[in-house]
Amino acid sequence: QEASPEPRSGRSAALRARMEERLLGARFRYLNQQLYTGSSRDAARLFRADPAAFHLYHRGFERQVRRWPERPVQRIVRYLRRRPASLVVADFGCGDCTLASSVRNRVHCFDLVPLSPRVTVCDMAEVPLADESVDVAVFCLALMGTNLQEILGEANRVLKLGGTLMVAEVASRFENIHAFLKAMGQLGFRTVSK
Repeated sequence: QEASPEPRSGRSAALRARMEERLLGARFRYLNQQLYTGSSRDAARLFRADPAAFHLYHRGFERQVRRWPERPVQRIVRYLRRRPASLVVADFGCGDCTLASSVRNRVHCFDLVPLSPRVTVCDMAEVPLADESVDVAVFCLALMGTNLQEILGEANRVLKLGGTLMVAEVASRFENIHAFLKAMGQLGFRTVSK
């Protein structure tokens, strides 16, 4: 005995949902490619011109990260919860401010478009903080752009002497992780753990 066919409107809705999902995935991959192959200034211009693209990027990002066994931001949250709440944090590329809403520390939240009222909109190579004003600088899946030296130099500028830079990134982001760590040393950072 054959099952009765799905109503026409049900099949159409399912097909439409699958097509929208594929389109979202394709747009996310395109935007991701733009962010990694242009400078932070290019990314700022892109999202100033099309803020909806930033929201679409974050929807695709969330969809992708949900499949991971652990969200890297949760490791950073656990680290900060074990440290004094008096440490001041700068979250470069903060997204929806998960880090700021999960810890007692004062967290300066920076991103290209505000997904939260806590976000200060800026280019990650030019954050509005004084020199040596934070204890911890964080790039959690946000170390994007071709001007990494400028961006990491900016993190170095705002960190207090002896401060901590935390980078959580997918390994495929770097052609050579050892070369990246060596470059970090040239910027004045010492690798504590990897």
